Amino acid sequence: MEIIHSIETAQEICFNMKKKGAKIAFVPTMGALHHGHLSLIKKAKEYGDIVITSIFVNPTQFAPNEDFDAYPRNMNKDAALAEKAGCDMIFAPKQSEMYPTHFHTKISIGNITSKFEGAQRPTHFDGVALIVAKLFHAVTADYAIFGQKDYQQTLVIKQMVRDLNMPIKIIVSPTIREENGLAMSSRNEYLSLNNRKRASIIYRALLAGKMLIEKGECEAKNINSHIRQTLNQLPDIHIQYVATAYADNLEEPQRFLPGEHVVMLIAAYIGETRLIDNIIVAVPFPEGNSSFIAG
Repeated sequence: MEIIHSIETAQEICFNMKKKGAKIAFVPTMGALHHGHLSLIKKAKEYGDIVITSIFVNPTQFAPNEDFDAYPRNMNKDAALAEKAGCDMIFAPKQSEMYPTHFHTKISIGNITSKFEGAQRPTHFDGVALIVAKLFHAVTADYAIFGQKDYQQTLVIKQMVRDLNMPIKIIVSPTIREENGLAMSSRNEYLSLNNRKRASIIYRALLAGKMLIEKGECEAKNINSHIRQTLNQLPDIHIQYVATAYADNLEEPQRFLPGEHVVMLIAAYIGETRLIDNIIVAVPFPEGNSSFIAG
């Protein structure tokens, strides 16, 4: 497995691979790899002849008061894990390579970034869109694999790819969870052992919402209230948002229609650690009604 630090070198390697007819699958990460990341690398092998993983802690998606400096970094460990999972090349540029002196370009995606994570972290998605666009140009892959845990981010990236006519297919892979249901995340390293156990309340709350929908509840306010009630069983949890929205566009109607897919999203602090999670569920048709919809 090669580790490449230069954009020019990465582009040249990818050009030569594609010239030979190879399909390239790409997994963008900020390092601190865990089983969730490794599942993305394994998923990438289903799509590409060559799998490339990037490791770059991107400063533009962190606000000044966030954890950029503290974000876990361990290149040797990450490289060993990536190689074992089947990665063929790591692209690990320095910050000066991605953001050289006199770099001024920004990318801003409207509408879908205005709520949830975008409201809590106003500069976050601009930074995400910028770095992903730059990575896509450095690693000219045919496929890019993202995890469902960062659900709103996947919609933002899909929007950017559509709007800018980028020749890459976005694949969203299911969230990988710890035994207690906690979504795997690099930031789980910040949790104490006790808080890691307590954080399972987030997934339990999502499952409670899912069960309510599957029983026929279609009113958004009732679903969100039920999720909050479950979360509040943990007295010191700090909830930033609970939302239920259409999965394809994050619109929030008062009532969901049968047959539609909705996503339930949570952001909350357990102790000092901010965690996000989501789950997708189909709204069932009333019992006795056909699921067929005439065109």
